[in-house]
Amino acid sequence: MISRLLIANRGEIACRIIRSCNRLGIATIAVFSAADRRALHVRMADESVHIGAAPAADSYLNIQALLAAAKASRADAIHPGYGFLSENAEFARECKKNGLIFVGPDAETIASMGNKDVAKTIMEKAGVPVVPGYHGALQTDQELQKAARRIGWPVMIKPCAGGGGKGMRIVREESAFTEALHAARREALSSFGDERVLLEKFLENPRHVEVQIFADRHDNVVHLFERECSIQRRYQKIIEEAPCPSVAGDMRREMTAAAITAARAVGYQNAGTVEFILDRDGRFFFMEMNTRLQVEHPVTEMITGLDLVEWQLRVASGEKLPLTQEQISCNGHAIEVRIYAENPYRDFLPATGTVTAFVHPPPENGLRVDSGIGDGDEVGIHYDPLQAKLIVHDKSRRAATKKLQAVLQRTALFGVSNNLPLLRGIAASEIFASAGMDTGFLDQHLAEVLPDQTTPPAILAIAAVVALKERNIAARNAGVDAGQDTGSPWRKADAWRLGGTAGSLLRFHDANGPGTGIRVMPADSSQSHCCHFTDDRLTLNVVEITRPAEPNPDWRELAWQVDGQEITTSIICRDPWLQLCADGQCHELRRLNPYLSDKESADEDAHPGSPLPGKIVSLLVAEGDRVETGDKLLVLEGMKMEYTLLARTAGTVEKILYREGDIVEAEVALIDILADEAAIE
Repeated sequence: MISRLLIANRGEIACRIIRSCNRLGIATIAVFSAADRRALHVRMADESVHIGAAPAADSYLNIQALLAAAKASRADAIHPGYGFLSENAEFARECKKNGLIFVGPDAETIASMGNKDVAKTIMEKAGVPVVPGYHGALQTDQELQKAARRIGWPVMIKPCAGGGGKGMRIVREESAFTEALHAARREALSSFGDERVLLEKFLENPRHVEVQIFADRHDNVVHLFERECSIQRRYQKIIEEAPCPSVAGDMRREMTAAAITAARAVGYQNAGTVEFILDRDGRFFFMEMNTRLQVEHPVTEMITGLDLVEWQLRVASGEKLPLTQEQISCNGHAIEVRIYAENPYRDFLPATGTVTAFVHPPPENGLRVDSGIGDGDEVGIHYDPLQAKLIVHDKSRRAATKKLQAVLQRTALFGVSNNLPLLRGIAASEIFASAGMDTGFLDQHLAEVLPDQTTPPAILAIAAVVALKERNIAARNAGVDAGQDTGSPWRKADAWRLGGTAGSLLRFHDANGPGTGIRVMPADSSQSHCCHFTDDRLTLNVVEITRPAEPNPDWRELAWQVDGQEITTSIICRDPWLQLCADGQCHELRRLNPYLSDKESADEDAHPGSPLPGKIVSLLVAEGDRVETGDKLLVLEGMKMEYTLLARTAGTVEKILYREGDIVEAEVALIDILADEAAIE
């Protein structure tokens, strides 16, 4: 059995591998870049080794640095996790050459399955159904366009190497093909170092279903059932579940048999995933094979009761699979949601910042939390925006969905923009409840499942009362710590003064920016408050109806009357942050200094800025050029995605502030445009 394991990864997957190793008595060695010196996976591991600068190319993608770290720490094996070098044949080959066990398939298998064109040829010969398309060696624009014409529109352009949705483009008409092809090649080259692409017939609104397989060196291959992965944005999965609600009986038997055939066709070893597209007629087609552990593996662990990382380590050590196919059973239903540092209200742009607090229910009673972050951790620009995963398990899909909804109401990630509002909206939607989703779900229903950002006045008033109470509690606790008389009126933060009370003024920042102030005045009892909005909008009477029996520092549920209307709220409070959920909607607020004046906003339209930190890869205009609203200005690459900056006003490009290849921070102005209105003046 492996005794010392180096984990060539970071974040939640590194933490997850460490937990299994701790249980198995395997010593763990973490690696870290300059950006991850104090990261959670480094704190959890038995040992750690610094491997380079923050950019992934200088650290987590640096094969020689990882091998040197393994040698220095006396590791006998390397686990690549997922992403980074997990599907890099050269890395697997170098590990073997240096006497290290690579926890995954051999280099030849990775190479054949990593090239999607080769993989499809192998699957066709093995009799596994594949999507019609082109995966030939001729890669000129003309040959690819002719092939696309033969396949018929719409077609999907996909990089031959890599995965994770990077470089994929849907082309619905011939006039858009060349531009999409060049963009796909550029992103493929940047992400995988290989610009070759293949073409597939794009199937409208299919389901994405994958089968988890496992194989050892002793000719044993099993499946661990299938997963539903259709809810995606930009071809990145958001929610996964097992088993798939639309697969049963004969289809399950045929699909899992095809997955095992695929594994045997390439002499597979260790954990792998065979991914299928399921069309409207119930036909399934091979899409690709991922030669690694998947992000969504926890749902399979929940329904089977197995530890897939343990299986990986045992198989890599030369052991037989722990169970036969007949001994593996499927129990209940599991759903996983991915928490990304991104802004779903701004086209899912990745976000950066400091995690003030990551609050969630304790992992028990069918809840599992896989996280790579802790309070105070920095979310930077260099790596994937995935921060954590919530996984629920129950006896049925309906019960698991209800549990998921409750867990999401009690979860908050303060300090960094994130996709929790979207996850809550999806979990509460009727389409999700009826399992009617497909890969086009978010394209068609985003507006329906993404909640309105407006915070109702009643919620703001409740927030003001809660924040005031928290402030009073903090003042009392400060008095206790200082050994002072906490009964003294001078210890109360209630704005009392001689001649009466002026009330307490509070102001919050929500998704729409800093709102108006709210003055809270005590009413006829300690549970009754008068909340006056300082812009004279309205005055609301807020009465606290119930109190939690056992106050929880992170979460509580309270009932209120606001002008006679009863409102039940779930509240998470980590000063200065508040999250209030009511009527199925959650509102995240940050308490501000109410006496600071708002800063005047700049004219953003005339000075478009970078929506995310990254590198300028292409300038599409020059100084003096005329632009119209919506014209493309430049292409920015950052956090594993490509973003095209568009003009938000018509005018003349007055100045370009950066050059191609420059690294820019988020929100900085990139181009100055002399707007038409300004020119006239």
